[in-house]
Amino acid sequence: MRKLIIGVMGPGGGATPENLTAAYDLGKAIAEAGWVLLTGGRAAGVMAAASQGAKVAGGLTVGILPGKNHQGLADSIDIAICTDLGHGRNNVNVLSADVVVVVGNGLGTVSEITLALKNHKPVILWQPSPATQAFFTELAPGQFSVAKDIPGAIAQIQALMDNPA
Repeated sequence: MRKLIIGVMGPGGGATPENLTAAYDLGKAIAEAGWVLLTGGRAAGVMAAASQGAKVAGGLTVGILPGKNHQGLADSIDIAICTDLGHGRNNVNVLSADVVVVVGNGLGTVSEITLALKNHKPVILWQPSPATQAFFTELAPGQFSVAKDIPGAIAQIQALMDNPA
């Protein structure tokens, strides 16, 4: 049976301390649930924090890198996939994930959310700002959900996996 792949997307350099803590806890919870964690693979921000959390819990981590080599790879990535696609790798991220969970925001993150929604992937926004939630509600009403905490995000992932659309 194929393992479920949960993508955690969020800012690299612009991640807040709250984003980093949430990403770490989310990565840990994903690994504890037995799911594979997929991130952008770099040693920065949400990507690194989620991967570190998953590794602490003994999980499998996959990183989809923008370049043609392992430059900038987070130490906690088990499987690195080099794409040489630059920002185009965001599409690989979302298409490879069964569910996309977003922690924080940035331009790359917005592109990942949009690509996921366009491809009818389940998207969970963790504690989005009112402006972010309003923006995506206007563009894609009913196509994403909001999680107030990590247990809530995990419960939503489980519900999505138990009842696929």
